[in-house]
Amino acid sequence: MRSFLALILLFLLSAPAYSQQLASFNSDGLTYGHVHLNVSDMERHKDIWVNHFGGRVVEKGRNAQGNPLLTAVVLNNMLVALTPSDPSMPSNQTVMDHFGFKVRNMETFLSKWEADGLPVTTEEAGFGGRTFLGAEGQINAFIDLPGGARVELQEDQGLQAEVTGYHIHFNLQGHEELLAWYTDVFGLEIRPRGRIATTTNVPGMNLSFGGAQGERAATQGTAIDHIGFEIDGLEDFCRALEAKGIEFQVPYREIPAIDLNIAYIIDPRGVRIEFTEGYDEY
Repeated sequence: MRSFLALILLFLLSAPAYSQQLASFNSDGLTYGHVHLNVSDMERHKDIWVNHFGGRVVEKGRNAQGNPLLTAVVLNNMLVALTPSDPSMPSNQTVMDHFGFKVRNMETFLSKWEADGLPVTTEEAGFGGRTFLGAEGQINAFIDLPGGARVELQEDQGLQAEVTGYHIHFNLQGHEELLAWYTDVFGLEIRPRGRIATTTNVPGMNLSFGGAQGERAATQGTAIDHIGFEIDGLEDFCRALEAKGIEFQVPYREIPAIDLNIAYIIDPRGVRIEFTEGYDEY
């Protein structure tokens, strides 16, 4: 008996302290789902998401040529979905400027990133040096993925995981109005993130809104094609949005080949949003 208990204890101690999955749904059946990228080199992106971000690749369905209908990488708090398509422009020219992760050790992450021939683009993003002090008083940096999707990193030495999804960042003129739209549609509250007053949260993800000079492009076809929210009870959720007068770009539909139910809308400033039901099972 003692040896059996000892084996159980050994298993618990050796098991990972986290798992790659979405955050739990809130009381409205909402959690953060994914970011969907257009990529020119699918294999390179899969390698990056596995080897630098610790992701797990999931492929669903097959087309007539034998290629996956959907390729997604499961991470902590989110997924990244990949479509093989040349992006029309980098994300920092669009309303969905970048998305962000927390990393346990910034120097370790950046050194491995650069050793793989990938750029640290913090200075290009308008900050002096390789890293900078972020809005929450932590060491931050920017990196750009092949194809132009910008990613912000923030060090958090207290993380259990090496990397975990953390925020998405909208940059545009009139950002306060867009924040108000998101809080109204999703029933959220404004909650500052460090020095950034215009942010809100959904389970697993902070949504930050910042100002920008000049017009920003809509997202469809660009490096970050769209963002996504996972919904428990998607069909009823879509009916509720329709009752609010929100029009769907793609109405609710079920796609058994990829074990997913989906719908799409476009926010008032051109960010494409996918609602999904089923990613939490990937």
